[in-house]
Amino acid sequence: MNKEVKNEIKKRRTFAIISHPDAGKTTLTEKFLLYGGVINQAGSVKGKATSKHAVSDWMEIEKERGISVTSSVLQFNYDDFCINILDTPGHQDFSEDTYRTLMAADSAVMVIDASKGVEAQTRKLFKVCTMRNIPIFTFINKMDREAMDTFELLDDIENELGIATCPVNWPIGSGKGFRGVYDRNEKEVELFFDTKKGTTQGEMKKLKISDPEINSYIGEDQLQNLEDDIELQDGAGAGFDQEMVSNGKLSPVFFGSALTNFGVETFLKHFLKMTQAPLPRMSDAGEIDPMEEEEFSAFVFKIQANMNKAHRDRIAFMRICSGQFKAGMDATHIQGGKKVRLSQPQQMMASERKMVEEAYGGDIIGIFDPGIFAIGDTLTTKAQGFAYEGIPTFAPEHFARVRQVDTMKRKQFVKGITQIAQEGGIQIFQEANGGMEEIIVGVVGTLQFDVLRYRLENEYKVEIRLENLPYSFIRWIDNEEIDLASLSGTSDMKKVTDLKGRPLVLFVNEWSIRLTTERNEGLKLSEFAR
Repeated sequence: MNKEVKNEIKKRRTFAIISHPDAGKTTLTEKFLLYGGVINQAGSVKGKATSKHAVSDWMEIEKERGISVTSSVLQFNYDDFCINILDTPGHQDFSEDTYRTLMAADSAVMVIDASKGVEAQTRKLFKVCTMRNIPIFTFINKMDREAMDTFELLDDIENELGIATCPVNWPIGSGKGFRGVYDRNEKEVELFFDTKKGTTQGEMKKLKISDPEINSYIGEDQLQNLEDDIELQDGAGAGFDQEMVSNGKLSPVFFGSALTNFGVETFLKHFLKMTQAPLPRMSDAGEIDPMEEEEFSAFVFKIQANMNKAHRDRIAFMRICSGQFKAGMDATHIQGGKKVRLSQPQQMMASERKMVEEAYGGDIIGIFDPGIFAIGDTLTTKAQGFAYEGIPTFAPEHFARVRQVDTMKRKQFVKGITQIAQEGGIQIFQEANGGMEEIIVGVVGTLQFDVLRYRLENEYKVEIRLENLPYSFIRWIDNEEIDLASLSGTSDMKKVTDLKGRPLVLFVNEWSIRLTTERNEGLKLSEFAR
């Protein structure tokens, strides 16, 4: 393998940031970018009244609501590493987008609010991480506000998420009494001063725990509490084990405040030492190791239309798994069965685009999609083509009938709703015999309906009406020989087809699924499309 390409791949670190809404994930992301020298001033996520918004939030609805609803891809260099951050939506209604993003990451950073501990969404996203056994690093944020007891926080993570924890540093107080953190390995105290919020600069002072000067910064009681806590943690807590971290069995824990920059660079430095270069990926031809496979290969994990009003186009985001990418190169689109030119390659800083000439295994790039790619598709220059493992689709839990207000805008309506569905945020179904005249939308979370309405109005100039439907359960029909029209079911059942023409049924009640299976001999129903 080309030595230069191998060295470039070794530099890559690709991770996703996950959290419950408002835990400070987007703020932490921006501070990483400050340290990477990418931006000079962080945008306040709360500053809805100003024109300054979080760099990773690009869609208008995100700026209005102050939440992330799509995954952003951000790249920067730091200490000879090339870092790809996948910033994910925190809201549970967008967990499917987060799931797909985690498929493209090699590790995850979990941000937890120190005053709240593990929250509902953290739990859900964490399960996705454990399914892939990827390393999870915990940043306990907002220590400059009143926080839960440190041992309670660690117990909460271990009990709720079922993973062992190893605090790399230990907080000294919280809120107004927050004095800094103690580095357990170096036996040093890093003192907290309220740093300048939008910059990387701020007072920083480190003292050995044995230094007498420490008494002028930390009160006698706090120092005694710290020594007692450390003694207890050293005796009862899990020790650091790199292999357990790499296998997703042990989470290193750090404390700090993203808003004031305290502890962010410390976390970043430790994180880069503890994470690995891009990992092998499973395919139908076995494991593809980026350190051995010379040929370019990648898979599509996200499709986004109309990211920029000046560019009415679709971007397919792909995770490069092996080899070197060069602008304008040809690769085989495995699912499409033909060669395609990978044109207009770009990397993103939210909606800002930067054209790239080359990229390497571990990188995330966006390429122009003329409407041929689907989530999970594989591209490669290898002569003996192979496909990476697919990305499963979540079963929708909420359904609505959708109609456009102005029937003269039928063409824009069908184009808009089809393109948004291809991005994976919504699924669309048609009446078994009604074609596109009768469209039913299925979503994992109801906030997706708001995003659909907003995007159709703003990007496609189509106003819609949504009529909520009572269905809660969806099942695809696995047997090809079953005729949907003659299927015998229950009164609360609706027969529909998906975008690819696959037959499926919607149910109001779960017991109807069993009854329908019993009434149709040999019928095989599945929660996922095959």
